[in-house]
Amino acid sequence: MPDDGLTQPPASEAAAMTPAARPKRLGFFTRLLDLVEPAERYQLALAQVLHAERCGFQTAWVAQHHFHEHEGGLPAPFVFLSQVAARTSRIRLGTGIVTLPLELPIRVAEDAAVFDLMSGGRLELGIGPGGNFAAFRAFGLDSNERGRVFADNASLMLDALAGRRLPGGDTMYPANPGLVQRMWQATFTVEGARRAGAAGDGLMLSRTQPRPAPGMTLAEIQNPMIDAYLAALPPGCAPRIMASRSVCVGDNREEIRGYAAVGLARFRDRLLGTGRVTGRETLDELIATMDVHLGTADEVIRSLAADSTLARATELTVQVHSVDPPHPFILRSLELVAEQVAPALGCVPDAVR
Repeated sequence: MPDDGLTQPPASEAAAMTPAARPKRLGFFTRLLDLVEPAERYQLALAQVLHAERCGFQTAWVAQHHFHEHEGGLPAPFVFLSQVAARTSRIRLGTGIVTLPLELPIRVAEDAAVFDLMSGGRLELGIGPGGNFAAFRAFGLDSNERGRVFADNASLMLDALAGRRLPGGDTMYPANPGLVQRMWQATFTVEGARRAGAAGDGLMLSRTQPRPAPGMTLAEIQNPMIDAYLAALPPGCAPRIMASRSVCVGDNREEIRGYAAVGLARFRDRLLGTGRVTGRETLDELIATMDVHLGTADEVIRSLAADSTLARATELTVQVHSVDPPHPFILRSLELVAEQVAPALGCVPDAVR
């Protein structure tokens, strides 16, 4: 397994350990959603990652999204991360995720291999089948086939990274077998979690997801996914479980709620018609429905501590979506997470080790 700053015990031991016995990595996740023009959006996201590194965050993750700039503003993650890598020295850089069915898998392997070498081995490669069905149509693909295409593309990409012979007899240059040990898979389902475990990959859990039944908590959905993942891991393979969570921390509770009232309402309006919201929710109902943890540091610590999924995760990754406050507030939230929230939840930022 890669050297990620954690001691990696055997899987059976690791699954039983508590957060206090096994410090979690602390990550920052951005969907690049600052409400500005694209060039400034990328510069602000870069500044946020630089600040996260200064605050002691161990990882930074970006999402790939095509077309829908209000859902995610980055179609080319390796291009953006290359600029980040040139301005940072320590923080690990991850894709969360590359939508693999929409890509040529050998090209993804080539870009990932070159980027990893030039960044000093700091890439964490997250992949997934994708959920934007309109994007599949634009790429001339059938979204109903995304599961099969994902599996085929993942197999070919792994062969390329490992330096195995490809169709036609060629091998990729430069191969990068070490990246095979730093793969992650994102999923909303128990079967997807089982697939990630069987592959020995890391499991990426979403900050929120639709409820299969009314009243279910996010932990009630995701704990069975963790169970399936752990059960499928090969013997001796240490679990890697990332729990992404919407976290907004500030010094003034009412200021935070003011930003949330605007950001969550904007996100609610985009969810209308999905059945997940009615449009009549109060702010507190929206906060609960969208699984947002916000408030002062003490409030957020209590809120996150109630999430039983986090006790089983090896990495807590925070993002400000769907509140999406202004840039200065994001920077302050990162500071408060690193200084107060993370240590209370078993994360030890590099800056305070």
